[in-house]
Amino acid sequence: MIADVQRKRAVGHILLLAAGLLVLTAISAGSVHLVNKAREDARAVQRTVEVENQISLVQLQLRRAESAQRGYLATLRPDFRTDFEQAMSELAPALTRLGRLVSDNPVQRGLMNEMMPLYDQRIDEFRTTMELARSQRLNDASKIVREGIGRDTMKHIDDLAVRMRTEEDRLFVERTTNADRSQTLAASITGIGSGFVVVLAGIAIFLVRRSSRARDEADARLRDSHLNLEATIDERTADLREANDEIQRFAYIVSHDLRSPLVNIMGFTSELEELRGDIFKRIAALSRVQSEATPAPENVTDTAEPLLEGPDQKLSEDFSEALSFIKSSIGKMDRLISAILNLTREGRREFEPVRIDTKELIEGIAATVAHQAAEAQAEIRIDALPNIVTDRLALEQIFSNLIDNALKYLKTGVPGEITIRGRTKLGFAVFEISDNGRGIDPKDHQRIFDLFRRAGTQDKPGQGIGLAHVRALVRRLGGTMSVASELHQGSTFTITLPINWPAGNRNIRI
Repeated sequence: MIADVQRKRAVGHILLLAAGLLVLTAISAGSVHLVNKAREDARAVQRTVEVENQISLVQLQLRRAESAQRGYLATLRPDFRTDFEQAMSELAPALTRLGRLVSDNPVQRGLMNEMMPLYDQRIDEFRTTMELARSQRLNDASKIVREGIGRDTMKHIDDLAVRMRTEEDRLFVERTTNADRSQTLAASITGIGSGFVVVLAGIAIFLVRRSSRARDEADARLRDSHLNLEATIDERTADLREANDEIQRFAYIVSHDLRSPLVNIMGFTSELEELRGDIFKRIAALSRVQSEATPAPENVTDTAEPLLEGPDQKLSEDFSEALSFIKSSIGKMDRLISAILNLTREGRREFEPVRIDTKELIEGIAATVAHQAAEAQAEIRIDALPNIVTDRLALEQIFSNLIDNALKYLKTGVPGEITIRGRTKLGFAVFEISDNGRGIDPKDHQRIFDLFRRAGTQDKPGQGIGLAHVRALVRRLGGTMSVASELHQGSTFTITLPINWPAGNRNIRI
């Protein structure tokens, strides 16, 4: 339930961030577009102002030329001619620039095309009259001025200039409106975007704070859970230790109490065995007396096995067989009781962790079973092994048992190969004990670790305790144990133990 809520909350956060990103992208794109549009409108407004200024400049230069012409006609002073030429030199570039500025407007371009011939006509008139005056033909020059052709041309030029200004005024109003609208929209979108960013920031801060509170609460619950778990573990460990101690005491007491009647049974069995001899000697003697018609001896002291015939011999054999079964069962029970006592004593032993040269320890074990290996024609190969910190006696018991089992259950007539190898993995030492022996049926892999349980052909001595004890030791050392095997394919036992003695190892008794 909590996982579903957290997953939905995470999906909501992702969707919110995605929506915010999309909106911010749209606002940014809109703002950039509107800013560029406002810049274009501002440039258009500026161009309108430049056109009006250029119209005024053209008219000013034309007026300067006209004033210089009139002054020259009146005085014939060279400085008026100089002013005229200067006005003409500035008029031509002004007209060219004006034509370039209005080239994108068909209305202004039409007015400009209509105006250019009038300018040329007016300039030609200025030059003609000034040339006539310079050649002392003042009457002809005055006549041209008096005819008023130039005034009509100038009036027409002024009308065209007014029309161009009117068009530019219209464009100025339109472009100014567009520029204002673009700037207003850009400012609005920027404001909306800023507001949305603020809202998103507020939502993000709220979500972060809520997540922080949830995380803090989860951490607090986790700490409480850890404390409760540690307390529970300590309590359960104490209970488990107490229960194990009770089991060990019970096993010890039961084993000890069983041994007393077992000793009595063994003693009475020995007495029965002695009585058997006496009884069947007397039966044999009575049989001879009856057959020979002589009195039976009162005391039979012959220690030789009595000679019996017929039913008496069969009875003697059955009696001996029954005693043999009783003695065999007594021996087996005695061995089992001894094994239980050994287990309880081992379970009460406290481990003493020391640093162990594992290869040296296993080479020592191999040396103790060298004669046994030679008889089985087996080779024990020990590869490089990692050193660990653990209990030496427990580790020696583990490997001794496994190597002894590998030698015990080799295939008859096949040279034995036993390999012990090791490696490290994530702070653990992994040991593998492999052989080419009989192998173990997969259905018996768990059975072989059960106490007093054995698998396969029972042609070797044993009580079914060894592997159970080995696994219990491995668990006490903080490790694990497993087996991989197939019938007639050999076996590999894998032992995984911590390289360093676990700090939390509570040394629980088995």
